[in-house]
Amino acid sequence: MKQIIMRPIGIIHSHYQEARNIPIQGTFDNGVEAWLELKKEYAAGLKDLDGFSHAIIIYYFHRSPREETIDRPYLEEQKHGIFAIRSPHRPNHIGFSVIKIKRIERNRLYFTEVDVLDGTPLLDIKPYVSYFDSRENVISGWVERHFRNGEIPDKTVIP
Repeated sequence: MKQIIMRPIGIIHSHYQEARNIPIQGTFDNGVEAWLELKKEYAAGLKDLDGFSHAIIIYYFHRSPREETIDRPYLEEQKHGIFAIRSPHRPNHIGFSVIKIKRIERNRLYFTEVDVLDGTPLLDIKPYVSYFDSRENVISGWVERHFRNGEIPDKTVIP
């Protein structure tokens, strides 16, 4: 296969300097605000994104030191295949988050529902569109047992 080369379009800024105490998903700590800063040449690409409440950001796990095919998710001790979890220790180290857009100023997008380390390279932004991105009758595999009866598990923050 041909090699793929990606270039960051910007950088993500958050108050999370270390993985410790970061939520495993941004919805578990929606009071924290962060921002992403696009390179100037991509700022025009933010046009009309302020009409959306949420976006999907795609980024590079730049501080992941290893690649695994089986790893342990934060919610439990049992290991799972890397494609059945959202670990940063995956081939290509690509991550994504659904964020809540607060405001856009020039080449900066301010958002909440943050689960990204400060300094993370941003690869892309896509609008979250409920007509496309929301699904019915979803089954969430091994994760289901951690959210029985609508309960939120204790392990929603990286220790």
